[in-house]
Amino acid sequence: MNRVIGFLLLFLNFQVLSQNPAIDHLEMLYDQGYYKMVYRKSARLLDKPEYDFTKLPGYYRSIASLQLAQDEHWYKRHLAETEQAKDFLLQLRKSEKGQKIILAHISELTFLKKDLDAWFTVKKQSDSFRLNEWKDFSNAFFADLPLIEVDEKKGDFQFANRPELKYRTDLIEIAKKQLGAPYVTAGIDPSGFDCSGFTSFVLEQTGQKIPRRAKDQYAASVKLSETEAQMGDFVFFSNGEEVNHVGILVSERGQVKTMIHASSSKGISIVEIENSTYWKPRIVGYGTFISQKK
Repeated sequence: MNRVIGFLLLFLNFQVLSQNPAIDHLEMLYDQGYYKMVYRKSARLLDKPEYDFTKLPGYYRSIASLQLAQDEHWYKRHLAETEQAKDFLLQLRKSEKGQKIILAHISELTFLKKDLDAWFTVKKQSDSFRLNEWKDFSNAFFADLPLIEVDEKKGDFQFANRPELKYRTDLIEIAKKQLGAPYVTAGIDPSGFDCSGFTSFVLEQTGQKIPRRAKDQYAASVKLSETEAQMGDFVFFSNGEEVNHVGILVSERGQVKTMIHASSSKGISIVEIENSTYWKPRIVGYGTFISQKK
């Protein structure tokens, strides 16, 4: 009986961490500025046992709380919740899993810091608002994060501190050295690759071992949104039943998405996927094995 329960919990964990519509909906609502909805919906997810294995509802509830706390009336009514949000985010930085979540959502956190900094400039010290404590939290949480440099005049943004950028570039160079290698079913080396044999080979050259099959690579990766995925991250595809293909993005953030992969007809090749009528509808999601420590 215990074994059955354990299997069920593992299954629920996988379902939540995979491309989860409820989590995706929180991300969409947050990006659109519906912070109260994010706050309420994430709280409901936290009450569901199947979400006990993921920190994402707590993450979204926390960042939504910090956005809402910039309204004085909301802040005064939710002092305890706001402190819990700050504590949750500080604890998130201390775990490996939390660091991966932070890395995958760095664009959201960049603009959260921008909003808080703007708020600090107009907010005055008061009994209900301890400005120094807020600044201490901000300095502690955002310290050394690879935040994004926002160029408001150009309307775009670039990474100001990207310690993993060289790793991404090197990874793509390794992948491109295999251009023209033939496609071979179950192939895992330059004499011939299949799709996941190619991706696992490329990462192994950097000293990182990942699962062999495409669907297992998807399950093991840190999930990214379409806007977050960039050069060096993985893109996964489905045949309608399960993940059955994987490629490595060679395009930078904001560019038309292009991947290098093992094509059954062309071998290792580069193809645009964003405007492809074949590849685009088959995309399951994006994932990464790159940490900010690289």
